[in-house]
Amino acid sequence: MQTNSLKARTPRITSARVGRGGKRGKTSGRGTKGQKARAGRKMRPEMRDLIKKIPKRRGYGKNRSRTVRIDRSVARAVNLAVLEAAFSAGDTVTPTELVKKGIVSLRGARVPAIKILGAGELTKKLSISGMSASATAKAAIEKAGGSIL
Repeated sequence: MQTNSLKARTPRITSARVGRGGKRGKTSGRGTKGQKARAGRKMRPEMRDLIKKIPKRRGYGKNRSRTVRIDRSVARAVNLAVLEAAFSAGDTVTPTELVKKGIVSLRGARVPAIKILGAGELTKKLSISGMSASATAKAAIEKAGGSIL
């Protein structure tokens, strides 16, 4: 065996590179001018042309499918353990009372929506009004002798 008789296991065939000058002439095998002849040659997305045709409007988010808004439907969560510590037996729990005691802060100048969650235990009889409660919290409040209005 001699070195000139050795063969590679895989043939070294490379695809012809296009657009590098050389012997292909003028368009170097690209066949066209303009955008398709350039490096990268990505076609412009059709959506961009459609977006450009929409008139610009004043204000924030007018040309979007969804404008940016603050979701006011999200309720602040208050656990049963917090109510147990802050209120005594027979008290009425309202959103304004929770703000007065500093448990919940105001949202702007408004009292926020509040939902009572069932974390912790409740041993006191409390009457709750103006708030929603989870199923676990509702069961615990009724078990302690309280009520939700």
